[in-house]
Amino acid sequence: MKNQSESSANKQRVALVTGANQGVGFQIAKALAAQGYCVYVGSRNLSNGEKAAGEIKTNSQAIQLDVTQPLSISAAVTRIEKEHGYLDLLVNNAGISHAGKPGRTLEEITEAGRASTASLDEVRTAWETNVFGVIAVTQAMLPLLRKSSSARIVNVSSALGSLTWISDPACWARDHFGIVYAASKTALNAITLAFAIELEKENIKVNAVSPGFTATALNNFQGTDSVEVGSREPIRVALETDGPTATFTGPDGLLAW
Repeated sequence: MKNQSESSANKQRVALVTGANQGVGFQIAKALAAQGYCVYVGSRNLSNGEKAAGEIKTNSQAIQLDVTQPLSISAAVTRIEKEHGYLDLLVNNAGISHAGKPGRTLEEITEAGRASTASLDEVRTAWETNVFGVIAVTQAMLPLLRKSSSARIVNVSSALGSLTWISDPACWARDHFGIVYAASKTALNAITLAFAIELEKENIKVNAVSPGFTATALNNFQGTDSVEVGSREPIRVALETDGPTATFTGPDGLLAW
């Protein structure tokens, strides 16, 4: 008699992408659906998620998910448990670059993130989504992931989180390293490794991936790459069922932690 993890391998693969109603998250959800995954399009605002799922059309459905709200997370777990009973892929994509006035330029966002002057309230708000939200969602989804024969967790990070890169005086992005967004991605990378090391014995793969400097709402659309280009590496990692674990990659390959 087959156990639950073995039988799930013969069923449609199920994925949850947080923050999937726009940007890179939407592109990831769209690509997964095209590959036959049943994709839950996570969105804080359900109507935005429903609109995104409608654009994807097949193999997708919106799910209300605010990664900072325990009740929202538990409701999402309950729904996926009821409808499928397992989860093959979790993409922690939801993230914010700041919690200040909307519409600020990238330069203004950078200035607001300076270590010496950053608002602690803004730091806490950004980290609540980018760091604590990832921990909360991952912990909550683990029982479902453990029922998959090829479980993976992909954390959408940023090259700005690389301390090796940023500490190099020749790094062009060095001036953009602050404690609101960039440092939250450094913390996310550490969390990725912690989960990867612990879950390796269960064959659950956990990786971090940077989309590169992509034009999204995170940087007031001042990035140099389109979301289609920026989503390529996250999509590749998400679809790689037999790949490595504990890696940090970007558009040009491996990144230094």
